[in-house]
Amino acid sequence: MIFDVKMDFTRKACLVAGGHLTDPPEALTYSSVVSRDSVWLAFMLAKLNGLDMIMTDIGKAYLNAEVTEKYYAIAGPEFGELQGRTVVIVRALYGLKSADAAWNHHLANELMQIEFEPVPANPNVWRRAHVKSDGTNYYE
Repeated sequence: MIFDVKMDFTRKACLVAGGHLTDPPEALTYSSVVSRDSVWLAFMLAKLNGLDMIMTDIGKAYLNAEVTEKYYAIAGPEFGELQGRTVVIVRALYGLKSADAAWNHHLANELMQIEFEPVPANPNVWRRAHVKSDGTNYYE
């Protein structure tokens, strides 16, 4: 558990897994991120073609993805009456070696469900096809 006091004196606590204490998983754990150049190109192409852009920064992302391996921990004193019990980790906590890949997989599945697809030139940039009133296709 990591505790922090921010510049405005708000307090923050974050449960971080000790991934450095676990063996590397057999599955791929690498997850790429969108590059600054790809974002710049996407903005430029959207502007030149009069397209709408949607972008976001997702906070606390890992907690939405399920872990791909089986992890457990022994609850410490910060868990109160659960101290000493074995707890099973079912979400991708920060610090797990496979958390990046689990989150990337989860996000890709969610985007595909709302009909987005990765751009062929860069799988970290996503687009969604639309049909204009005149029958032609365009992407957002």
